[in-house]
Amino acid sequence: MLESKTPVIIGSDHAAYHLKEKLKAYLAESGIDVEDVGAYSEDSVDYADFGIKVASFVSTGKFERGILLCGTGIGMSMVANKFPHVRAALCDDIFSAIMSRRHNNSNILVMGGRVIGDALAVEISKVWLETPFDGGRHQLRVEKFDSLGEKLKAESKGKISI
Repeated sequence: MLESKTPVIIGSDHAAYHLKEKLKAYLAESGIDVEDVGAYSEDSVDYADFGIKVASFVSTGKFERGILLCGTGIGMSMVANKFPHVRAALCDDIFSAIMSRRHNNSNILVMGGRVIGDALAVEISKVWLETPFDGGRHQLRVEKFDSLGEKLKAESKGKISI
């Protein structure tokens, strides 16, 4: 059973619909509330629509954490990381999931439904949800790139001073 019971928002495209359904079942069995923003079938959809939904909810603080799934996870990662304060991590193994939490305080887990199997995806999700952020020197680094998006927006017409 997962110790963290924080609600999770989840989204996928058609390529990872089956994996999303498996993860939803696992999370529900673990006592975690899940908000599913789609896709709701294997009918072809645009992954960006679901990445935008999940990332916007995490970016605005409506959800602490989210999970995104597509064929490879690459597209969802690219979409999600466009949002302020989103730290989406594409994880295909347990070590990466742990380190994305410990050192980067990732708040969206991204996986590829055509890359990893269901059992591994459940294990990755489990450790990602259970692993705390180490803080300390890592906090300063996270703050540095979290504020970068705001700097870029504010200085969009001039040179960026970092």
